[in-house]
Amino acid sequence: MAYKIKYAKEADVLSAIIAEKGKLSHAEEVGDIIVHFDENGKPLFIEILKASRIVPLMVQGLAKKKS
Repeated sequence: MAYKIKYAKEADVLSAIIAEKGKLSHAEEVGDIIVHFDENGKPLFIEILKASRIVPLMVQGLAKKKS
């Protein structure tokens, strides 16, 4: 499955659309990450706030895990 990823530079928010279908029910926020769910509890999309700071840290963490 290919995700659609969008970056809003002005807001510094990275959005990853996981599912194209489903009715938005609620969202859960953990720090600077917000996950939006449908009525069945399946994730529809994820937003990463302060993306220019968070995403490089995520990539570094994944790179360390793989080595």
